[in-house]
Amino acid sequence: MAGGSDRATWAEGLRFGFGTLSVLRVRVERWDRAAAARAMVTAPVVGLVLGAMAASAGALVAWRAGGLLGAVTALGVLAGLTRGLHLDGLADVADGLGSGKPAEDALRIMKQSDIGPFGVLTLVLVLLAQAAALAGQFGHSPLRGALAVLASATAARCALAWGCLRSVPAARPGGLGAMVASTVPPAGAAAGTATAALALAAAGLLDGWSALRLPLAVALGTGCARLLLGRCVRRFGGITGDVLGAMAETAAAASLFALALLD
Repeated sequence: MAGGSDRATWAEGLRFGFGTLSVLRVRVERWDRAAAARAMVTAPVVGLVLGAMAASAGALVAWRAGGLLGAVTALGVLAGLTRGLHLDGLADVADGLGSGKPAEDALRIMKQSDIGPFGVLTLVLVLLAQAAALAGQFGHSPLRGALAVLASATAARCALAWGCLRSVPAARPGGLGAMVASTVPPAGAAAGTATAALALAAAGLLDGWSALRLPLAVALGTGCARLLLGRCVRRFGGITGDVLGAMAETAAAASLFALALLD
């Protein structure tokens, strides 16, 4: 495994994933690139767990108070379960790309604690799009809305493995981005995404047509995240933790957009 002398176990990778991608308290036994590689391949499992928690909360609220509040609840729970990490990355990448400055200056802008106008605008538009798409799904039924939350959360974590392919370098040394960059073989990313898609297809049987819609939405969401990845690699020279966060939010939003179009 790239960057480590010993192969990490899948359990160690899962603990690494839950420890870095969620607020859930787990004991991270290994903090190295071998464990990071396993974590990024199994990141869709984190998405399924967090998505199930957010989906349950959103469905309950939608059942009692309507689809829009259910959508806002689900998005709020997901943001809370991740400390808003992916949203912060999305805003930072928007500021970096929007600055028009050379890579070094753009990366410096992304590290600043404040959010600029590009970041604010992108956050507002993406969150509005996600809320609108989820409200439509919850409007059909709490179950369909819950499945949409599950699919978007899973698609977001599928995107992470593709951002950490061995062919994709880190944009700068240090930080989570450098730890996970260039650790995942293409076969591992494909296997993780395919397994997640099959799990969603099985869950989608609860709603009939969703068995086809959910895997397709994950594929489209992941594809959109890869387009963003290409842009960031050309612009910044590689990935950072912020780029991975932006990829996750892009995949989530694109998968929900796809589900809305497929209705």
